[in-house]
Amino acid sequence: MNNIEFSKQLENRTKKFAIDIIELSASLLNTAELKVIKNQISKSGTSIGANYREANRSRSKADFLNKIKICESEASETVYWLEILIDLNCRDNKSIQIILDEAKEILAIFTSVSCKLQL
Repeated sequence: MNNIEFSKQLENRTKKFAIDIIELSASLLNTAELKVIKNQISKSGTSIGANYREANRSRSKADFLNKIKICESEASETVYWLEILIDLNCRDNKSIQIILDEAKEILAIFTSVSCKLQL
């Protein structure tokens, strides 16, 4: 797979992930406590794909790396919030675990890309 194909696949993957996060957030109860988590997870989970699209349209290698680091950070934050939801047992943990597994894979991808760019 070449870089263009990889980029397109990752753009699609992060967009699907954002949709999964939005659907998860919408399914959570509207308690005061969960509203905070819903807001945070919606922001971080949708930001990954948006920043990756910006990275693919960056003006320099430094700009690209900066956006990739943001993707990495947002993916890490999303993993954190998903772990909190699982620990709270506020919904079917099996469905959250599937999203968490995808978040960890996305985090690993951006961590790998970031490390390669810094060499």
